[in-house]
Amino acid sequence: MFNWVEIAGMSKLLRNRFLIGILLSMTFLQLGIWVRNFAVLLFVMEKTSGSALAVSLISVAEFAPIFIFSFIGGVWADRWKPKKTMVWCDIGSAVSVAFVLVALLFGTWKAVFLATLVSSILSQFSQPSSMKLFKRQVPEEQLQTGMSMFQSVIAVFTLLGPILGTLCYYQFGISISIGLVSVCFFLSAAVLSFLPADTKLVKKEHSNDMRIEMVQGLKYIREKRILLLLGTCFCFTGLGVGFIQPLGIFLITDRLGLPKEDLQWLLSLNGMGMILGGALTVMLSNVMQARSLLAIGLAVNALCMAVSGLSTFMWLTFLAQFFIGMVTPGFQVAVQTLILKNTEQSYVGRVNGILSPLFMGSMLITMSMSGWLKDQLSVTVMYLLAGAFFGFGLLIIAPLFRKEPLAEIKSVNTL
Repeated sequence: MFNWVEIAGMSKLLRNRFLIGILLSMTFLQLGIWVRNFAVLLFVMEKTSGSALAVSLISVAEFAPIFIFSFIGGVWADRWKPKKTMVWCDIGSAVSVAFVLVALLFGTWKAVFLATLVSSILSQFSQPSSMKLFKRQVPEEQLQTGMSMFQSVIAVFTLLGPILGTLCYYQFGISISIGLVSVCFFLSAAVLSFLPADTKLVKKEHSNDMRIEMVQGLKYIREKRILLLLGTCFCFTGLGVGFIQPLGIFLITDRLGLPKEDLQWLLSLNGMGMILGGALTVMLSNVMQARSLLAIGLAVNALCMAVSGLSTFMWLTFLAQFFIGMVTPGFQVAVQTLILKNTEQSYVGRVNGILSPLFMGSMLITMSMSGWLKDQLSVTVMYLLAGAFFGFGLLIIAPLFRKEPLAEIKSVNTL
């Protein structure tokens, strides 16, 4: 049960000007991103008659910048004012999308790839800056609740985004859809402009050489045991997700013997689980520590992935996928909270820039082999392997429950 102190704390957090602004900005961004992703996907499918190469180029435009620019964006966030970075990144995304709209009007349809590429690049500068602002503007005791609300917005759009993007494209076409994306990015920039002003950076904290600051960021993570454990956990969980990311369709066809079209219901249940999990994470954020949320997320994922691979019952498979969705927001909130609480403000950008790509990079390694491995083994073995890697991730973070790391958590600087 929640006491009046917790309710008062939640009320105070909801009056935080920064948090309200960042949540509203995230709402506009998520709407724009999902409309862009699905409008571009459906448009390219239509123009190329379903070319697998063309569709794969969309994924390349979306994910490649994560590896190329994430670390650079993290260093930038530590060197420059985060609010200005976020505002100008959203404006840049809006302008690039507007140029794509002009190109479409003149018949150059391939320009749609530019909208995804530029926006993805700029997000690698904006995302670390938003985490830096979270560290600066939200009191440490409210970080977990704030991150829970942040992830709840993302969870809602995970379910509604594909529906809204598809509806917008089929109702209005590519030109109006792209125009709406540009408007959403401009609205996000407008909201962010009303956030509290950036504080002055202390120049002595930064060298003139970005390479030196990158090395400092790597050294900082290596010397921070908690961050090193989280990074290692990211690698194992990323490898686990990569094994099964493209194989959901085979749970439906091979294990359950259902038509491939029924995959949509599996994904919908997962999305509904994320929405419920986001709400529960907000409610539990004041009574449950981040390390506990992380452990629960890893354990439930490990168990439910194994169940999904072994099950031949539709209700059991769907229930397992629902629970995976339900613990996902708590898992993501726990990770971000632990990073923010255990990183000095001057290193927040670099730490995010280093740790964020670890999961994605590991996932892509096993994802590239998953189709071949599935043919050599079976979909059941692939899901069991994924569950095992999440189990390894749980063992890796076990030291977080010992007294030594807890002492380190309490001694972290909060600037």
